[in-house]
Amino acid sequence: MTDKDNLLIEEFFKQASQQQIEDNGFTERVMERVERVDQRSLAPHRLSLLWTWFCTAIGLVLFFVFNGWEMLKASLQMLYASVITSLEVFITTVPTTELHLTPWMILLVVGFVLVYLPYQTARKLSATL
Repeated sequence: MTDKDNLLIEEFFKQASQQQIEDNGFTERVMERVERVDQRSLAPHRLSLLWTWFCTAIGLVLFFVFNGWEMLKASLQMLYASVITSLEVFITTVPTTELHLTPWMILLVVGFVLVYLPYQTARKLSATL
């Protein structure tokens, strides 16, 4: 746009901003109604929050009653053992294949995918939020 266009637009909006439109109390009535609607919409939000806290408390109680720490620890140990076993098998079988990749290169790629990419994704997501 040119400077002339910008001046015309500014002049148009300057004239429009100086106009007064009589609304006969319409704005005040709308604002009162919005405030009443806002107060009515708090009840479901409070109920939802209360339900969330109740379910969280029940989940925590059940976690400790059924020995959740032991199950979580056993699951993580199993996961760790299966990952290590898979990597051991992979490292021992890669040299026998016709791929011209070293096991260290594969481990670097796996490390890149498991560590660096989630880090970058989390960093970008936190920057946008």
